Amino acid sequence: MQETATPTETAILAGIDDKECIGLYGDISEQLDELAELAATAGATVKGRLTQRRENVHPGHYLGKGKIEELKDLAISEWASMVICNDELSPAQLRNLSDMLNMKVLDRTALILDIFAMRARSAEGKVQVEMAQLKYRLSHLTGAGRAMSRLGGGIGTRGPGETKLETDRRQIREKLTRLRRELAEIRDRRRLLRHNRERSGIPVISLVGYTNAGKSTLMRLLSGADVFVEDKLFATLDATTRKIELGTAEVLLTDTVGFIQKLPADLVEAFKSTLEELKYADILLHVVDVSNPAHQNHMGVVYQTLASLEIGGKPVITVYNKTDKLDRDNQAVLLADPRAEVCVRTAAVNRTGRDELLNAMDTVLQSLRRSITVLLPFSQGWLMDYAHKNCNVISREHTQDGVLLELYAEGEALGRLRELMT
Repeated sequence: MQETATPTETAILAGIDDKECIGLYGDISEQLDELAELAATAGATVKGRLTQRRENVHPGHYLGKGKIEELKDLAISEWASMVICNDELSPAQLRNLSDMLNMKVLDRTALILDIFAMRARSAEGKVQVEMAQLKYRLSHLTGAGRAMSRLGGGIGTRGPGETKLETDRRQIREKLTRLRRELAEIRDRRRLLRHNRERSGIPVISLVGYTNAGKSTLMRLLSGADVFVEDKLFATLDATTRKIELGTAEVLLTDTVGFIQKLPADLVEAFKSTLEELKYADILLHVVDVSNPAHQNHMGVVYQTLASLEIGGKPVITVYNKTDKLDRDNQAVLLADPRAEVCVRTAAVNRTGRDELLNAMDTVLQSLRRSITVLLPFSQGWLMDYAHKNCNVISREHTQDGVLLELYAEGEALGRLRELMT
């Protein structure tokens, strides 16, 4: 027997160049650069690109007929095995374009879902991805072709029966129902963990940012945790939490899935239980790959996604990462984000900027805290030990009635000491 390697799939990228998308996502060249990165992450080799300037996509087959002929000739000349489109296609567009090209056609959503399926490691991640894939498949099931409308045969299947299409829909809906139950259980477990965390009073700082901005590398730099790092899109899907020490407090640092332009709605919905954690963070650490020419667009996508998740009004520390990749002329450029409390420059891979970032996190965290003054009676001496273990004590003064403490308290500690406030 002889082992043979799985042949690498080759692809042609296709996209519509329209004015509306330029404002939202940058020009078509930048969009296809990102699509090429997605294709490479999925394991495909890009052999060519084709774009068409149109006001709107063609409702029936995405591109105009003339461009489709041009696309077909390009795919044949480059021996491409598939075409990847830069937008989500309707079932009709997907079917018609595939028939006209006589080859496999993927849209951007299917490509991202495939990458997520490849990257998911935890049981929770796999359930979330499978649910998103099934919802996409259900919306793209059509009755086209004989294969989709075959009738069952044999004893017990006589009469109208159930078509193959109806069977597929029923099976997908049944599986979605099961997955929704599993996700509900996961959300309940997350809610319990979150409740326990809130009772402990430990602040939470969450990393957010565009995919491949360096969040996991920064997580490793700040916490020393051996988290998975790779220079590819969506290298990390599963949420990771680590405890780190700041100057005045102990905090939980969490890493989340990266955002991307045109992130599929079903994927956002499926990962809601993971992304929901951002709502309960005290501070957001917005990591930006400043070496990417499109980083301003990427920042806009992150803030738009946070707004769509109804996550707003939280203190933000913008971390301009990968400064080591900037040329000498741009090294000293002042980077500012009007939406952030403070901006910090880092090169996480070189361990540059770590202390500055930790100090910034500590400063912003302290600004959120409200100091209180409590009088601890001598008869309840155990409260002194409790306050020093669970609060940040600023000052202490002995009086006739007890010990007067000024301190920062949160969560359960604040609730327990509130009745002793003066």
